[in-house]
Amino acid sequence: MLQNIVIGQYVPVESPIHRLDARSKILAVLLMAVVVFLANDVVTNAILVTFVSLLVLLSKVPLRFFIKGMLPIFILIAFTFILHALFTNEGEVLFTVLGFSVYSGGVIQGLFIAIRIGALVVIASLLTLTTSPIDLTDGFEAYLRPFKRFGVPSHEIALMMAISIRLIPTLLLEADRILKAQSARGADFTKGSLKTRLNTMTAFIIPLFVRSFKRAEDMATAMDARGYRGGEGRTKLRILKWQGKDTVAIVLIVLFGCTLGMLRYV
Repeated sequence: MLQNIVIGQYVPVESPIHRLDARSKILAVLLMAVVVFLANDVVTNAILVTFVSLLVLLSKVPLRFFIKGMLPIFILIAFTFILHALFTNEGEVLFTVLGFSVYSGGVIQGLFIAIRIGALVVIASLLTLTTSPIDLTDGFEAYLRPFKRFGVPSHEIALMMAISIRLIPTLLLEADRILKAQSARGADFTKGSLKTRLNTMTAFIIPLFVRSFKRAEDMATAMDARGYRGGEGRTKLRILKWQGKDTVAIVLIVLFGCTLGMLRYV
């Protein structure tokens, strides 16, 4: 299941979202991270789910690939929903299970929180799914460039951010391989006392750290062999261009946020 995580992967298809400037998509993600918290009732949450679903359809990322990759996140969302449903004592008692009373307010609040988390994860995933690594790096660098006058290495920071995002699926794939390899050797990560399971986890954590550092060292060696010396004096083959469609996309998100804000206080 770990290798199916979609965050950090790029799907090269032709879509309206793919054609947007990387800077506008990064800004859109930041704006949407604020907008999702404006949804606080059934109507606004339904509108939020509809809007995010429309973005997924516009990205033209295969739905089967997207849903399969979101399954691990759905487990976290379901766990969050259950916690709120069991420990929020608001509204009327719906039923009692294992000594816990489930209240209507807890179910509603858990559902709203689950929708917010899901929307944030989907929006963050769309950024990497629809933006190439080079464009993503250039987009981050463009926003960090004003801080360069204060001595901030904007290019290097942007490169590290882009590499970190892109390494997420690679590290998850490595983790999945190690788990399967250790399980084939007889390791059991689900049985025994807590101390026994923690000791067993060392057989997973140590190889994962070793491979991660080895991969980082190989990447640094490859960059050094290709003459990488930071952003000073570097030129770009592809120049980011902010177009009218990028402005329209940002305006639409701002209007969407204003709409949710007004509905929230109606």
